[in-house]
Amino acid sequence: MTAGGTGAADENPGHDEVERLRAEVRDLRARVRTRPLIARAQGILQERYELSDGDSAFALMQQASQRFNVKLRMLADAVITVPRPDHGERLWFPRRVRHPEPPLSFVPGHGREPRNRGAVLSAVLSQTLAVVGTGMGNVQLADRVRGGLTLEKHTGLTEDFVDFFEHVSGEGTACAQAARDVAQVTVRDVETDPVFTEPARAAILEAGSRACHSVPLTTASGLCVGMVSAHAEHTLRGLTRAQLKVLDVVGAEAGRWLAWHDRTVVLNALEYLHALGSARRGTRMRRA
Repeated sequence: MTAGGTGAADENPGHDEVERLRAEVRDLRARVRTRPLIARAQGILQERYELSDGDSAFALMQQASQRFNVKLRMLADAVITVPRPDHGERLWFPRRVRHPEPPLSFVPGHGREPRNRGAVLSAVLSQTLAVVGTGMGNVQLADRVRGGLTLEKHTGLTEDFVDFFEHVSGEGTACAQAARDVAQVTVRDVETDPVFTEPARAAILEAGSRACHSVPLTTASGLCVGMVSAHAEHTLRGLTRAQLKVLDVVGAEAGRWLAWHDRTVVLNALEYLHALGSARRGTRMRRA
């Protein structure tokens, strides 16, 4: 700080404004990505329950989202991808079998209420970073509408990295390869590994990552439903067998929990939405 009490921000008065504008652009991009999905779900619900307008359909989703602590985007995704209820059925899933919440050895505590999905993903990321020994990483989940993987959680990574890897599909990244092969993938040196496309390589190096390790999150049947990746500031020699074994457990437990959450908590939210929509058929609803 100078004698007059000014700091680095005062020496570069345009810096804060640039950062503010970049944040606004990121927010707008996020809305552009999410809005079509929610709008599509609104149209489905408006037609299905003969609601007066799109706002009523949004209010319907909003109530179910808040009641079951399910993100609005996830609920919209389920409305679009889950087979619609039979006409006249009081229940959306009349023959559904409910299973108990699976254990998570790396998440402390467990009460009567289901664990929060966001907290579970944070624990998956924290455990993975602790095993690999780094502070940078992210969690991606399978995108049922677009295919590929969508970024859900991250820490220690730049906003440019988050923007670039918001959605990953096809080839050209370690996480895409791990998802395709349903196997852990170690990139010892990002700068030379042929798995990356050149734009992906540049984005990772720019974020300060020189190596990475990706772990698929898998169901009991071996389906990949997500990915957790750790990034290191230095090149890696490779992980030990003990480390790989711990990460296999993390990936298997997390994948089974996510599958349970989809077929239990998310379907509970849809069941509630269906009951409420059927009861309010043809009426107008207001957003909270």
